[in-house]
Amino acid sequence: MLLVASIAVAITLGPATIGVGDVWRTVLAHLGRGEAVLSPIRDGIVWHLRLPRTLLAAVCGAGLAVCGVVLQSLLRNPLADPFVLGVSSGASTGAVLVVVLGIGGGAVSLPAGAFAGAVVAFGLVLALSHLLGGQLDRVVLCGVAAMQLFSALTSFIVLTAADAETTRGVLFWLLGSLSGASWSQVGVGAVALVVALVVCLGHGRTLDAFAFGEDAAAALGVRVARTRVVLLCVTALLTAVLVSSSGAIGFVGLVLPHAARALVGSGHSRLLPAAALAGAVFLVWVDTLARTVLDPQEVPVGVLTSLIGVPAFVLVLYRTRSRR
Repeated sequence: MLLVASIAVAITLGPATIGVGDVWRTVLAHLGRGEAVLSPIRDGIVWHLRLPRTLLAAVCGAGLAVCGVVLQSLLRNPLADPFVLGVSSGASTGAVLVVVLGIGGGAVSLPAGAFAGAVVAFGLVLALSHLLGGQLDRVVLCGVAAMQLFSALTSFIVLTAADAETTRGVLFWLLGSLSGASWSQVGVGAVALVVALVVCLGHGRTLDAFAFGEDAAAALGVRVARTRVVLLCVTALLTAVLVSSSGAIGFVGLVLPHAARALVGSGHSRLLPAAALAGAVFLVWVDTLARTVLDPQEVPVGVLTSLIGVPAFVLVLYRTRSRR
């Protein structure tokens, strides 16, 4: 109910004042359940601009939070988030190759390039970690190395091949932006989120077992290596889909899992859906703030999530140190 109310209210906020009732009637009209009550311009603002953007914010927030829960449990690291595998940096490089260098000759879109870059980065992380033994600490270290590598490649391409206008657009996207949201992106993101959530919920008890360590999980009958690869692949692919639509939105996957864990406990059957709902509500309101606080100028969503996430990150570090 909180998520639905947040989406409905967020759509009404902006330069064009639109009531919640008008939003519901417009949505029902497009679903064939009534007649349009707004002018064509206001109808377009609701259906083609604000609604897909708000829904995409909810999908991205939920997906990043779910990935954060899985990675923090799987890697047994309270500071792990969806970008620890280098997926975000790979997506950024793929997007820059398409926009700046024109890879694909116009046939490849920015989201497609970002997705391809994310998949390549994750493949590199898996290959390196396998060569180094496949332990969890090796996966994290390889992810950090891949993140630095692709961040350097992105910076090099932008600095050497992009003009000022292109550089500004690319940097804005890299900081996280939902301004180009479309219904196709909402659909793809929602499908990826549902599939990933179903898979992760199916491994809920396995994730509970990982809390006691890999040896204990293996003693309980968990196929540790297979489960690790499956869940890492699911979270990496979901992150790739979300980053290709929204750019790099940091700290959502780090902060929201801890907030959800404080509310419902550590059992993953409750924690995963709670984190998804919390992430969705959080990013809906952060995106609403990003597009309205300095109207008509828009603030990148990733900037606001970082401003909120850094103090939370410090708090997590402090709590981890206190427990030790």
